[in-house]
Amino acid sequence: MGYIENPKTKGSGILCCIPQHGRCAHACADCFFQSGRSYLEPLGENTPNMPTLEQVGHRVVRVNDGNDSLLDAETVLSATKQYPLRFYNTCANAPELFPGLPAPVVWTVNPGDMTDRAWYSLGLLESAPPQLMFVRVRTNTWNIDGVVDPAIDYYTSRGVPVVLTFMAYHSRGSIPPTHRCRYLHRKRTSNDYWAISTGAFHDIMWHYRHNVLVYSCGHIEGERGSTACRYCGNCLREYFAARERMANND
Repeated sequence: MGYIENPKTKGSGILCCIPQHGRCAHACADCFFQSGRSYLEPLGENTPNMPTLEQVGHRVVRVNDGNDSLLDAETVLSATKQYPLRFYNTCANAPELFPGLPAPVVWTVNPGDMTDRAWYSLGLLESAPPQLMFVRVRTNTWNIDGVVDPAIDYYTSRGVPVVLTFMAYHSRGSIPPTHRCRYLHRKRTSNDYWAISTGAFHDIMWHYRHNVLVYSCGHIEGERGSTACRYCGNCLREYFAARERMANND
């Protein structure tokens, strides 16, 4: 099977890869990769999914748009060292390992069942590693006070950008009844989900309008926006910013 391009990143200057085989061991709820709706289904047949150097060309490679770059890390690092421009994705609570990675890293700090109740800090590290491109916070309309706000305060006060990834749900039952009016059944990239409305998205982002380090994943979420990466640019901007930090840290 040849390489399959992620439709979300098409035209953005980013190609995605997954060096591991099969499903991710983290098995986070409401992860597109685990849902059976991934563009790579059946995962057992279509992973690993690795572009050739010719296919990559001038593009930046996002390592692990599915799976985790710190799971079977030896395989991941070996398989991706061929790509001159790359960054890694992980949700593992291991920020002390980031300085050992040879390229920038995006870190999801409230994965899986932590989404609505907790988030990872930098632990014993005195400052953020220069490799840390940004932290990714899984966001919905009911985890703002307990998770999103404190995570933003913590990371942006340390100079770390925060990208809010707005959750979408296969079942309306996953959304608390008092919040269902803020979600619409609509298409996101390829599949239909219960996803945040444009109005609810703007309400949340307006709250952070004075913090220059807070961004949303996708230019405008909701029925009047798009989550396509080519309208966004967060990853490319922060990738090269992290490369600058790493070079200046040598």
